[in-house]
Amino acid sequence: MGLFSDMVRPGPRKVGVLPSQEIRELIRNGKIRSRAEISDDQIQPASIDLRLGDVAHRVRASFLPSRKILIGPRTRDLQLEEIDLSQGALLRPQNVYIVPLLENLALPSDMSGKANPKSTTGRLDIFTRLMTESSETFEVVPEGYSGDLYVEIVPRTFPIIVRAGTKLNQLRFFRGNPEADDMHLRKLARKGKLIFDENGVDSPDPNIREGLRLSVDLGRAGGDIVAYKARRSESPIDLAKVGAYDVAEYWEPLESRAIEGGLVLEAGDFYLLGSKERVGVPPDHAAEMESYDPSIGEFTVHYAGFFDPGFGYGTSGEVKGTKAVLEVRAHEVPIFLEDRQEVGRLRYLKMADRPDRLYGQGIGSSYQRQGLALSKQFKKTSSLEPAIHLQPSATS
Repeated sequence: MGLFSDMVRPGPRKVGVLPSQEIRELIRNGKIRSRAEISDDQIQPASIDLRLGDVAHRVRASFLPSRKILIGPRTRDLQLEEIDLSQGALLRPQNVYIVPLLENLALPSDMSGKANPKSTTGRLDIFTRLMTESSETFEVVPEGYSGDLYVEIVPRTFPIIVRAGTKLNQLRFFRGNPEADDMHLRKLARKGKLIFDENGVDSPDPNIREGLRLSVDLGRAGGDIVAYKARRSESPIDLAKVGAYDVAEYWEPLESRAIEGGLVLEAGDFYLLGSKERVGVPPDHAAEMESYDPSIGEFTVHYAGFFDPGFGYGTSGEVKGTKAVLEVRAHEVPIFLEDRQEVGRLRYLKMADRPDRLYGQGIGSSYQRQGLALSKQFKKTSSLEPAIHLQPSATS
């Protein structure tokens, strides 16, 4: 026996989405780095919020990173304008901007990542994509990546004001393949942890087919608002403000009685819709909405696809489900939607460990008890549904 034969060797680390406590460990170990101190409010249950740097580059066209040229030189080749973000700046619709992020990575060889817009970003129709050097794929951080991070930003409908430190997208980290198969999802459903009805009663037999299928809610009784259609306002939205903007200037609310029979999505317009189902994500899982599935229809259904552990579930299941807000845009042709039509697919992912804080548990989660909720920059409307239970909702 050797001198250190009784020493316990650490076993392999668990496969899955990394929880908040492991993200903090990556920061402490210098695997996630930044040109400015990383604050604790950037750490979500299963992701880290990324921050804009102090300069934006308006470019002639979007481009895919490649192995032939680094992002910085390609950006300079295509640059139309350099914009100082230190004091806040206006980004105009239909323009493409490339912004170096404050954070950069030096990941272990067994760890990869995937990015997505934050919920507020998606609900404002801001198209973002993470870029990494030589990866040739948007939003994906390859295993063992070491280098800088960039974000491509395209405001689609509204002019926006951002500044250095604004958080538009978020990044998850993985070991191995964490995706839960349909058999696993059916087991979760039988335990009452996936789908709930309007009264908070769980559904033991949801539509599971290569993930959890969700349908659209267009059939509420009376004059309830079932959708919002974006207006093309010239007034910019400052992302640093909360509850500051009148809904009517930026959105046309659509009531169920006005669209009896169904809703036509006009090509190129942006809509917010709600799922018929109330979704739950157990604390030991995360989820992700597929943004585009041609088998369902020629429309994008979700920009901000990450659902955190505890979404619609709470610390011990007290919330009983939360509606998914769908960020919908028809592509080339108008699309007709009916009540209860299948519109999205939610993939569930196993966590490597349960996070030390859950969605809605004192982390500033804005949408835990949402109905058809607009982004937090707008004044509250009556379309926000009351919570089923009487515990206070999370603060913005």
